[in-house]
Amino acid sequence: MPSGHAHDAITILLAAPVAVGTCALTRDLPIAVIVSVAFIVAGLMFGPDLDTKSKPYSRWGPLRIIWLPYRTIFRHRSRWSHGLVFGTLLRVVYFLGIATIIAFAAMATFSFLTSGEVPGFAGFVRGWKSAGMLSSSTSVLDVLLAIFVGMWTGAASHTLTDIAITYIKTGRAKGLL
Repeated sequence: MPSGHAHDAITILLAAPVAVGTCALTRDLPIAVIVSVAFIVAGLMFGPDLDTKSKPYSRWGPLRIIWLPYRTIFRHRSRWSHGLVFGTLLRVVYFLGIATIIAFAAMATFSFLTSGEVPGFAGFVRGWKSAGMLSSSTSVLDVLLAIFVGMWTGAASHTLTDIAITYIKTGRAKGLL
């Protein structure tokens, strides 16, 4: 298995080809930049190794506490953390779930401190629906898709590197796919 330094180097080295390839496919420079930045973020901070005490995990600093349940739930190099199909999707859903809990706690705290009342769950859902309606435009959906594609390819480069190195060292690839 490659070291954290090797994964970082691979991420940085592949960022330019990802940008060029995306720009060639989409003919859209802003989307290519978004995909490339998401690729780098996925490779450096949001990759499959968040299930261990790793460089990506430590880069979260004090916020790494949000990844403790993830580390507890998912076994390292399982198809759920490193898998090409489910790995990135599960990390995104997990992160959005944690972000929702934090947003609700922050909103409740702010409301309590300013008005003395804590909003109910229905009020919170109305706020998220408003945000969802704002994000339903085609351009926002294109950006969200570009972010996910970048994150997926960044995580896939990590997993494919792990598979390649495992195959080179042992002559067989473990069932990560």
